[in-house]
Amino acid sequence: MSTSSEVGRQKFLNYPEPKFGPERPYKNITPTNPVVRGRLLSIAGSLIASLTWVQDILWSNAGFADLRKIAELDDYDCRYTPTVIPIEDASASPKSFTASTPPPRDQYRGGYYTASDLHALYKSRKLTPIAVAEALLPLIQRDSSPPGKHSVAFLDSKVDIIRKAAEASTQRYKEGASLGVLDGVPVAVKDEVDLTGYKRNNGSPRDFTSKQNVTSWCVRKWEEAGAVIMGKLNMHELGMDTTNNNPLTGTPLNPHNPHYYTGGSSGGSGYVASTGLVPIALGADGGGSIRIPAAYCGVYGLKPSHERVSASPSIGMASTTGVFGPLASTMADLELSYRLMAAPDPSNPPSSLFASPRPLTSPRPKLLGIYPAWFSRADPSVATACRTALDHLTSPTGGGYTLIDIAIPFLPEGQLAHAMTILTEISESVHGDTRGLTPANKVVISVGTRTPATDFLRAQALRNLLMRHLAALFRAHPGLVIVTPTTPNAGCHIAGGAADLLFGVSDANMSVRSMEFAWLANFTGTPSLSVPVAYVDAVQGEGKIPVGLMATGEWGSEDALIEWGKDCEAWLTTQKEGGRRRPEGWVDLVKLAEERMGKVNGA
Repeated sequence: MSTSSEVGRQKFLNYPEPKFGPERPYKNITPTNPVVRGRLLSIAGSLIASLTWVQDILWSNAGFADLRKIAELDDYDCRYTPTVIPIEDASASPKSFTASTPPPRDQYRGGYYTASDLHALYKSRKLTPIAVAEALLPLIQRDSSPPGKHSVAFLDSKVDIIRKAAEASTQRYKEGASLGVLDGVPVAVKDEVDLTGYKRNNGSPRDFTSKQNVTSWCVRKWEEAGAVIMGKLNMHELGMDTTNNNPLTGTPLNPHNPHYYTGGSSGGSGYVASTGLVPIALGADGGGSIRIPAAYCGVYGLKPSHERVSASPSIGMASTTGVFGPLASTMADLELSYRLMAAPDPSNPPSSLFASPRPLTSPRPKLLGIYPAWFSRADPSVATACRTALDHLTSPTGGGYTLIDIAIPFLPEGQLAHAMTILTEISESVHGDTRGLTPANKVVISVGTRTPATDFLRAQALRNLLMRHLAALFRAHPGLVIVTPTTPNAGCHIAGGAADLLFGVSDANMSVRSMEFAWLANFTGTPSLSVPVAYVDAVQGEGKIPVGLMATGEWGSEDALIEWGKDCEAWLTTQKEGGRRRPEGWVDLVKLAEERMGKVNGA
């Protein structure tokens, strides 16, 4: 690993030494983990948590020990962090993106309201931030009687805090002193960050609240821009799976089809952006946990470069795989929210070394890379939908993209290495203590404690191999963006119905399947963006299921990914037959707020 490396005109800190890995044909590893659900899972969870010999069997059955068979890893050092930082040109303008910067284009909103829509309504006095907040509160409160219609997506909403923020914003607009586009706009945050006045439980019975009782940096950046935080969002307990099935806090159902999961672990974030409750939500991503719910719920989700977005002083549970980032109803709001939350944090050394994010000002290469053997692992309906989107992007009228074939070695083994790493990190963060956790997490946490140090080191050597291979690809093809489906499957059906929601499910095979494309960006630290591109038939119920297409770029290339996302959004909303679809239960927030203002004015 080089301390400072120059790739073309861009310099980096900690850029991997480019080296193509061994040429290996893609060979899938089919997981054979036992699937347990219902009352049996309740019994099995407690039993497995107390029997180390059973934990060892499950650990071995997961295939983690297969990394010992990769002789080529002997030629690679371990790499313990995937952080790679672009070094800003000293001659570049230091101006950063601020809340008063003109908003990104939002003409492709696809029927969703954007932050700029609300900002314009506030400035014209047709709406006020307090009217919007008051319209939302009855829908999202858990502690009301009866609970709000959408309250399962929220874990807590502090009414006094929300009203205070909304009233302050309303007063600023009255005085002509708006803070910018995000001022007064309702947003919500996953229960994996700290927020003053709230507990941080990570979707569990545990208390992970920072002893400093302050708000995480990335959330503060939104608050400083005037955003009204509507509360803490539901998530998969400890972020340990990709469905958001949480028997302890309730499970939000997919807005497009209630027989499907929202995806996780940022399922509450995907739900609220999809239903239109808020245009922007904060998520966290250790193995696809932003991008998977974004794909399942038909919205946009960005996993930034590792450690670019600071959540200080919050301590993450998966330090070498997890990041924080935005989910949004539109690309305009994804861009707006990302550029604000990614402001360098002076108190966080990795974050402070990144340049302030700002839009691209120069032409970018439009080069898409596809690994055919990997891409074809997707279900036929998903592969066809994503290929259709790529056909458009590479057509004469689709933006001028070029598609090339690439190859990446050891992908199935790399997914095992990623799974072993994040499982071990989260298990260690709770010290292997499974008391009070859901039965499914009692199983995975206890299994995660059984990772031998030698196997963990093999995983980090494979991380290095993959990062060096990606570096060689990016050097050979400047501007390359690797494209895959976000998930190989079209949504995640709730196979066991109501019983699965009551007791939970332990299905590592489905977890592995859903992360088959997403894990790579987490393990290597690269940025990755999921965008909706189609809707396909469901196996149950009326609503069609959204399909996501994902782009993964070089370290620090979020700006290029955002431009790619805009091109995809323009196609979906204006050119693709059927266009962008809102779920049947979409909330017309503006109409609700107008009705509330009418009642107040008529009183």
